[in-house]
Amino acid sequence: MPPNTTDIPAHPEKPSLARVLVLGGTGFIGRHAVAALHASGAQLAIGSRHPERHQAAYSFADMRLARFEQLLQPDAWAELLKDVDVVVNCVGILRQRPGESYDHVHHRAPAALAVACAKAGIRFIHTSALGLHEGAKSRFLSSKLLGERAIAASGSDYAIVRPSLLDGEGGFGARWLRGLSRSPVHGIPRGARGGIAAMTATDLGLAFAALAAMPSLATHREVELGGSRRYGYAEYLRELRADYTATRALQLPLPNWAARLGAHACDVLHFSPFSYGHWILLQRDNIPVPNRLPELLGREPHAIGSRMPASRVRPALAK
Repeated sequence: MPPNTTDIPAHPEKPSLARVLVLGGTGFIGRHAVAALHASGAQLAIGSRHPERHQAAYSFADMRLARFEQLLQPDAWAELLKDVDVVVNCVGILRQRPGESYDHVHHRAPAALAVACAKAGIRFIHTSALGLHEGAKSRFLSSKLLGERAIAASGSDYAIVRPSLLDGEGGFGARWLRGLSRSPVHGIPRGARGGIAAMTATDLGLAFAALAAMPSLATHREVELGGSRRYGYAEYLRELRADYTATRALQLPLPNWAARLGAHACDVLHFSPFSYGHWILLQRDNIPVPNRLPELLGREPHAIGSRMPASRVRPALAK
C-alpha cells in the first residue's frame, strides 16, 4: 500500500514543486523523506536497489535502479539524474556486504554524485551523521567523514544533513532500542557519557522537504538536527520505557571492555544494530550545534514518546 501522508502536512511557508530524486527512498529515513516530499507537492523519483519490488507501493513516483557500488564515477549518474532538480541521498549501510563496502556507499559514490550534480546544476542534499571526527577507529565513521569532505570539495550546491539519534516507525535501530527499553534490566556502559538529542524520523522527513524547496542551499551547507531535549543513554532508555510501563528497569553499569567486546560481537553476528562505530559515538556528544530543526520546521521538534504523531509510512518492507 502507498504511504499515508495525511499526518504529514506540507511546510506552511515553503511549498515545493521541485522534481526530487530520493536515493534510498524505500529505506527507513528515505520513506519518511518521501512521505513529506509527496505531501509538499514535489514530483518524485525514487532510487532503489530493487525498484520492481516497490512500484505498486510508490505508484505516484518514478522508480529508478540505483546501486551505489556501480555508480563510482560522475558519468555513471547521468541516467538517474534526468529531469531532476534536487537529489536527496538517504543511502547508508550499517555493515558491509559482498559488493557493498563502506567506502563505495558512504564515500566514493556520493563523491561522484556530488560532481555529477555540480555539472548538471542539481541541488544535492546528503544524509550524514553527528559525531564524525578525525581518527575514529571505525571504517563506518571514517567513510562517512570522507564522503562529507568529498561533497564539500565538489563544487555542487549541497547541504550535508547530520541528524541525531532517530526514533520512528520502520527503523531497525529505533525498534531495537525500544525493545531493549522494555527489558527489566539495562546494561549501561560506563563510557556511554555522550549526550543524545533524539528526534523523530517524521521531523527529519519534513526537514528534507523544507531544504528541497529552497532555490539554493548556500546558507545550509552543514545542517545539524536534533530534538529539543538532551538525553544521556540511560535516561533515553528510561524515556522509551515510560511508553510501555510505569515500572523502572534495573540499570547496571557495564565495564567499557564488555561494551567494546559486545560491539565487535554484534558486528560479526549481525544480530543487532549496535556496532563498534556506535560504541565510539556513545562516548561522544551527538548534539546539534546549532540545532537547525526548529528553523526548518517552523516549530519546535516533536517530543519522543507515545504522544508523538505517527507518520504511518508503511510501503513495502522488502529490501
